[in-house]
Amino acid sequence: MAYNFFALMARMKYIDRWGLMRNTQSENIQEHSHMVAILAHALAVIGRERFGSAVDPGEAAVAGLYHDASEILTGDLPTPVKYDNPGIKEAYKAVERMAADKLLTMLPGELSPAFAPYVREELDPQLLQVVKAADKLSAHIKCLEELSAGNAEFRLATRQTRAALEEMDLPALKYFLSEFLPGFELTLDELQ
Repeated sequence: MAYNFFALMARMKYIDRWGLMRNTQSENIQEHSHMVAILAHALAVIGRERFGSAVDPGEAAVAGLYHDASEILTGDLPTPVKYDNPGIKEAYKAVERMAADKLLTMLPGELSPAFAPYVREELDPQLLQVVKAADKLSAHIKCLEELSAGNAEFRLATRQTRAALEEMDLPALKYFLSEFLPGFELTLDELQ
């Protein structure tokens, strides 16, 4: 029997994000998940080295890679739609759960349990907090990039994502915002 889990994972590149927004540079969920993995790993390393956190950086990176896996089957529902109404939010969570369960059936039975926590986002609360922070941080970085390209369409989203980041109680995130985020507003020449 052939299993299609990884073939579907490879299709993340066909699911675009920011569907309601005019973009100067499109972003798909594969690109986004890669960035979330990098940021989750960074936050976990910062947390461990500077603040004594026990979140494993490797596990944080893996969780970041798979955090939007269900969107392969559901597509990316824009945040204003997904979170504007509690009924829609709950219904969409159920749809995401069904999609995650469907993806897991596409693995051999003995492998499915190793992927299930990541695909379903059933993670240790501290690990989940790091991944959620990395997810929001990735969205904020996308907003900054769009603003840098002259796209005012992302002005409000930039303020909203920054406010959401500021509300998170995660010392590693606050450190990242202070020490690393300013670099995302520099040009290539300024970065060197």
